[in-house]
Amino acid sequence: MKTAMIIVALLGFSSVVAAQDGSASTKQVEQYRYGTHLDVAKVISEDPVPDVCAVVPTHMTYQDSQGKRHVLAYNVMGRCSQG
Repeated sequence: MKTAMIIVALLGFSSVVAAQDGSASTKQVEQYRYGTHLDVAKVISEDPVPDVCAVVPTHMTYQDSQGKRHVLAYNVMGRCSQG
């Protein structure tokens, strides 16, 4: 019983440490504006485009030619598949 409680305590502690570590590495979001110079060497992730008939905000995470990660916020037209 003590072993199980120790394991549960360690798992709880490790998840707290992991959550703190993730927040420490949170990147500042850059807002795209017309004419913004982008140095995109590799796209890491993109938010999916929602199925709406409107302009919606979205994000892209990318790596530049120097190996630095960026998070870019921009607007995109929804897929609007309603006809």
